[in-house]
Amino acid sequence: MAKQLPEQQERKQIFIVDDHPVFREGLVVLVKREADLAVCGEADNAAQALAAIEQLKPDLVLVDIGLPGKSGLELIKDLRAMLPEIAVLVISMHDETLYAERVLRAGGRGYIMKQEGPEKTLQAIRQVLDGQISVSGKMSARILDALSNRRAKSDSPIARLTDREFEILQLIGRGKDSHAIAEQLHLSVKTVDAHRGHIKEKLELESGTELICYAARWVEAQSSGGG
Repeated sequence: MAKQLPEQQERKQIFIVDDHPVFREGLVVLVKREADLAVCGEADNAAQALAAIEQLKPDLVLVDIGLPGKSGLELIKDLRAMLPEIAVLVISMHDETLYAERVLRAGGRGYIMKQEGPEKTLQAIRQVLDGQISVSGKMSARILDALSNRRAKSDSPIARLTDREFEILQLIGRGKDSHAIAEQLHLSVKTVDAHRGHIKEKLELESGTELICYAARWVEAQSSGGG
């Protein structure tokens, strides 16, 4: 028993946050197969994850963007404030060109899409555990291009939105009104309406109806194309 303890301590501890039970279980199985990795816990929402992570203090947190209630982006910001040294890798179905830069700004260390195979997922996990940033080659080039000022503005007007505005745009596109959004995000209706006004201004939309149509089309396009 004394010989097994150091061996267990050497395994990097990973916490998984994803609201899809089948995918989450798949990640658990994938990680547990590796001799140098272990799963110390899992959660299907941000509130549950925060409480467990504060207690367990894992080496790496795997986070999905689309969580019920508080989003993965907001969870990353909370984790950064609570445990600044913790490593976070996002694993999501959403196109990284929409989210990767936001994730890195929030304090995440990498982004990998769910359709990538097990080998690439494990590679990303180990890169982040080694202190590196893990994004695709394409995304890395975009980020370097932006940093070198060759691309002063993103091609997409969506990039002008703050993370909170971006989150509210998605909820509008899913048919939620200001009251429902306020309840889900624990904000006042007045605050949500102020965000809606900023979104309209940044996207150069004239009315609330135009905003709803724009948001619905955008969400539909992401569901069918970005998958």
